[in-house]
Amino acid sequence: MLAVVKGIEPRDQIEAMLAAQMAAVHNATMTFARRLAHVDNIPQQDSAQNAFNKLARTFAAQMSALKEYRSKGEQKMTVQHVHVAEGGQAIVGNVNAPAEGVGLRKKPEVQPHALAYAPGIEMPREVEKEREKVPVAGGAGI
Repeated sequence: MLAVVKGIEPRDQIEAMLAAQMAAVHNATMTFARRLAHVDNIPQQDSAQNAFNKLARTFAAQMSALKEYRSKGEQKMTVQHVHVAEGGQAIVGNVNAPAEGVGLRKKPEVQPHALAYAPGIEMPREVEKEREKVPVAGGAGI
């Protein structure tokens, strides 16, 4: 156990206590791993498997706690460049699609077709006939 504590190289008393706990949990995990390998019946297997699983998860949680303690809760920041065109909108943060139900709109079966600006494509003439002429103030052109 002392070799494990020394290998973790604790920086203060809290890390030393956590290292001692980690060494004890690791020893217990290995004990139940041996027991699991040499069981005689199903109840013994269930008991050893249950204890082994809990101890292994505890050790992983202790490793995570040590890492978090050593980093002193430093925050990670990711910088990404995003380009938003004029008139566009952007959302900063993680965006997840809503689950079925709350906030989810169903796509209509038949979607209306919108007229859009597309260079080089002529607009159908029947649409222009439907337009009303708009008078320009002062009678001058643009």
